Amino acid sequence: MNKSYDLIVIGAGSIGVPVATEFAKKGQSVLVIDSLSSPGQGQDKKAIGGIRATHSDKGKIVVCQRSIEICSQWEGMYGDDIQWRSNGYSFPAYTKKDEKILRDLMNIQQGFGLNIKWLSPEEYRELNPGINMEGLRGSTYSPEDGSASPLLFTQSCYFNAVEYGAEFKFNEAVVGFHIENSKITSVRTNKGTYHSSHVLNASGSFAREVSQMAGIDIPVDPDSHEAGISEPVEPFMGPMVVDIRKRPGSKNFYFYQSSQGQVVFCMTPDPPIPGRDNRATSKFLPMIARRMITIMPMLANLRVRRTWRGLYPMTPDGFPIVGRMRELENFYQAVGMCGQGFMLGPGMAELIYRLMTETYNSEDPEILKSFDPYRDFKGQEIFK
Repeated sequence: MNKSYDLIVIGAGSIGVPVATEFAKKGQSVLVIDSLSSPGQGQDKKAIGGIRATHSDKGKIVVCQRSIEICSQWEGMYGDDIQWRSNGYSFPAYTKKDEKILRDLMNIQQGFGLNIKWLSPEEYRELNPGINMEGLRGSTYSPEDGSASPLLFTQSCYFNAVEYGAEFKFNEAVVGFHIENSKITSVRTNKGTYHSSHVLNASGSFAREVSQMAGIDIPVDPDSHEAGISEPVEPFMGPMVVDIRKRPGSKNFYFYQSSQGQVVFCMTPDPPIPGRDNRATSKFLPMIARRMITIMPMLANLRVRRTWRGLYPMTPDGFPIVGRMRELENFYQAVGMCGQGFMLGPGMAELIYRLMTETYNSEDPEILKSFDPYRDFKGQEIFK
């Protein structure tokens, strides 16, 4: 049977699976193609689970606010527990410079409708009793931010997509496109050929290669970040802690306690580590352990269960690339999530549906402008 779909999605990760759910729920025929064996087996399963709207740009703030709404209501809508926890995010400041950066940004964030406030050192200690008070000048706090399980969310999303009628092809790699009259007429894989009215590139760290198959280059290049998780312990932490102080080998680091009691932690390397080498290193744990104990000494006796390394598909400015390509009228990008695909995914799926069906709301044009594939990439996301 030579079946044609309304939409073919390349990539069954943190963007592709929610998109499939959204389109199938709205009655669209969807096919998702992924070279791996099941959904979320690329970088999605390596996400640490944080979901924040605490960004420096209206586009990401609004999309992530919607993601938070969706995740907080997920169990009620679908009956699946995704371990959502509204624990909030905090950015403590230990220098005058960092306090000014955070306060100035907070004013911008509040202007975009983000629920965020400044806490005194004493107020912050009430949220995170183990925090190091020496030199602490205060902290921003966004209480509506939270966390969930990427594995549980993606699996629930996948099964709901299938229930709505979406189809998935796993262990199947896209090898090319057939193009006629500035339009993709079919997607070729190593196992077959599929036809669709629209094609969405949501292939994460392989986004550039997939786009190049269509003759279009996009500035998405992966680099690697390491993370880890402890054994579960009794609840003792409030919000996620993000320490923006730069140290040798690291630009910043962050950690939180999950709903199951584990402490999950991650670090942004400095300089960046480009490429796709995802092997864990021996340097990561000693480096981040020193940083974590410095800011919260009570963590010294935590027992670490494992560490891992994942890829961040980065753009030059730290903002996603989302939109229709001028060169091919039915080819769309939803790539370059810069390691934030899990927190962007639920809200981004709804935005992509409105983009493709041209059913925009009043804020969409401004949001999509931030993600425009043809922007100059000269801006800079502060918290990328």
